[in-house]
Amino acid sequence: MATGAAPEPPGEAPGGGRGVASGFVPPRRLSDELGIILREFEVEAVTLREVMRLLHGRGYVLLIVFLALPFATPVSVPGLSMPLGMIIALIGARLAFGAKPWLPQRLLDLQLPPKVFAKVFAAARKIVRGFEKLLRPRLLWVTGTPRREQAHALPIVACALMLLMPLPVPLSNILPAWGVLLVAGGLLERDGAFIIAGYAATLLATVFFGALALLGKEAVDVVWGWFGFGA
Repeated sequence: MATGAAPEPPGEAPGGGRGVASGFVPPRRLSDELGIILREFEVEAVTLREVMRLLHGRGYVLLIVFLALPFATPVSVPGLSMPLGMIIALIGARLAFGAKPWLPQRLLDLQLPPKVFAKVFAAARKIVRGFEKLLRPRLLWVTGTPRREQAHALPIVACALMLLMPLPVPLSNILPAWGVLLVAGGLLERDGAFIIAGYAATLLATVFFGALALLGKEAVDVVWGWFGFGA
């Protein structure tokens, strides 16, 4: 097993957020980071290890945001919901227990197909720009203690486990992906409103998957019908 962990740069909070230190230079916005990664995808397939390098060790919570973005758009990412969901679940579980995140060597060397991801992240940048405008420290009691911040990793794990189920049903990826994005985004900027919205998205995703489990194919047909894909 390889840790794959990059040292946190001085002045940065352990979760990947913005710390306070003398001479601290604010990191690039995530939309700018995506632009850099998109240019890398234009050349060749990129591994997860290289993505972490391009993120400049800005923290595993930011990596969670990056990995959930492809599933928050209508653009499909065939064959990657299981490995990326597994990575998010592993990181989230470690964060929930207050342990330093790590990833197996095999996952670090996972190649992300350039054509698919270039298309996905071009759409995802719009989501990121919206986040950048809305995220700000508020409702600080939500993240008031380290234990509370650890607890907020649990909905991330729950949503990641839903992403592990590659179901051919609309919303089966989008709902849990938004749960991950809202909670992780809230943790990055200590935005309690985003975290609470993330819990709501997680609950909605859980109800959705519960309905699918209870009603089976009938529920699948109903959902497909809502989106005009019925027989």
